[in-house]
Amino acid sequence: MIVDDLDTLVARARDLARASRRAILGVAGPPGGGKSTLAALVAEALGDLAVLVPMDGFHLAQPELVRLGIRDRMGAPHTFDAPGYVALLKRLRAADETVYAPAFRRDIEEPIAGAIAVAPEVPLVVTEGNYLLVPDGGWAGVRPLLDEVWYVEMDEEQRLRWLIARHVEFGKTPEEAEAWVMRSDQANAAVVEATRERADVVVRLTA
Repeated sequence: MIVDDLDTLVARARDLARASRRAILGVAGPPGGGKSTLAALVAEALGDLAVLVPMDGFHLAQPELVRLGIRDRMGAPHTFDAPGYVALLKRLRAADETVYAPAFRRDIEEPIAGAIAVAPEVPLVVTEGNYLLVPDGGWAGVRPLLDEVWYVEMDEEQRLRWLIARHVEFGKTPEEAEAWVMRSDQANAAVVEATRERADVVVRLTA
């Protein structure tokens, strides 16, 4: 199923929030493709019915990336605590207590523990990230815990422009940003794009 308008997506999310138990909606897609923006818009539209919990809170911290020798691949599947993310989703699924989830601060490129409170009465959790549909490794446990997953895609040239601009916004020079995108982010995007067919809905964004 392909959807390209926000009203339809908000209606789908609202239906999930009306379920008899807490639902978890996943929003996946390649880096810079608009998934974070879409997830935030949907959560905002639902107000008190939804809380946004990004996957990026499970980035490994910078010192650990350096220790492991993988700082130059930050953002790749193996630079996250995937089992930790799965454990959080299981706690969120239980919905019997307030759960504190981590956030990710792009300005310092570090995860922040306990930054997002999810109260037990909230009926819908919206979670977004690159690797929600990856079928192997530590990520394999994610998809079974999500009631529905949307895959967000957009024009490739526009996605790359946005992605480079975001890296520049957070401190890289234009040259550094383009080099990082073409070396690291594009490798990650290839992993994500291979999971598209596992989504329930494909969302096509326009600039």
